Order: sequence, then C-alpha cells, then structure tokens
Amino acid sequence: MHIDQEFEVNRPADQVWEFFQDVPEVAKCLPGASLAGVEDDGRYKGSLSAKLGPMELTFEGKASVEVDPEARSGVIDGSGADRRGGSRGKVKVAYQVHDVDGATKVTLGADLTLSGQAAQFGRVGLIKEMSGRIIEEFVSCLEAKLGAATVEEASDVQAEAIEGGSLFLGSVWSMIVGFFRRLFGRS
Repeated sequence: MHIDQEFEVNRPADQVWEFFQDVPEVAKCLPGASLAGVEDDGRYKGSLSAKLGPMELTFEGKASVEVDPEARSGVIDGSGADRRGGSRGKVKVAYQVHDVDGATKVTLGADLTLSGQAAQFGRVGLIKEMSGRIIEEFVSCLEAKLGAATVEEASDVQAEAIEGGSLFLGSVWSMIVGFFRRLFGRS
C-alpha cells in the first residue's frame, strides 16, 4: 500500500534538515519507536510497537537511511517481524524537506507491506488514519525539540504513544463527520 503525507513545521528548512540527520533524536519523535543501536553495516536496529484494538504488535528489525544533502531528501528502508504474532512488515519511505517562506514543508511517500496477523488489520483507511496520527505526534514532538531552550531539554522530549482504542474512536468519528458533510453538502 502507498501512503502520501505532508506536513509543515514552523522552523527554517535548514534547521529541520539538520534535525533529520540525528536519527536517534528522530526516533524519539516516532510514537512506539525504540532505537537499539547501529550495526557494523550502518543499518539501525530497533523496534516499533503499535496497538490495534486487542492486538499489540512489536516489530523488531533494521532500517537503512540514505540522504541526499543537495536535494535535502532521503530514503528510509526498513523491515521487521513481530515474534509473538508472526506478522512481518516492510516499509520504504522517501522524504524531502522544502523551504516555504521561512517555514518548512516535508513531503513523504511510503510503500508499506504487511503480512500475517497485521495484514488483517491493515485496511487502507485504518493505516492512513494511523499514519496521520503518527505524523501529528511527530510534528508536535519535532517542534518541541527544536523549540527547547537547551540540548538537555530537547533530548528529554519524546513522542506520546498512540493507543489503538483512541485510533479506532478517531476513525469512527471521522467517518461520522464525513457522512454528514456529504449529506449536507449535497442539499
């Protein structure tokens, strides 16, 4: 499945690009992410946890990051497995940082493949809703880190977990609001 996202940060593009080069700090801004270290080949080792209703997944795996400083872009290529449920996941994310009148716009394109139990919950609408929530939390964390008064204060900032129950309720609420918009938009 392919997911496109974009977001804006009220900071200069050079500052946002510089932050993106610090993978451990970026990982702190991804809800459910935990970085365990760097392999000899330069790949990052870690995990990503998510709760979808009654199912809790923890994908353990590796990711590589390739950057193009000239274009202020990069590609993250990762894969992992959930040992308890047997699910597997692969993701390839291409991103680019754009200067927009003193602020920054970041565009993302992700190709995601899920197999096993996770694929049962991997409906396009739910995954897109979840990615939207992850981006919201990431941006909030990013802005807090870049706005921190000291390096120590910035290092203490990390993303809040996104619960599956609130995600489910948020999805239901979005469907209800969308229904009424369509209903009254046609009147």
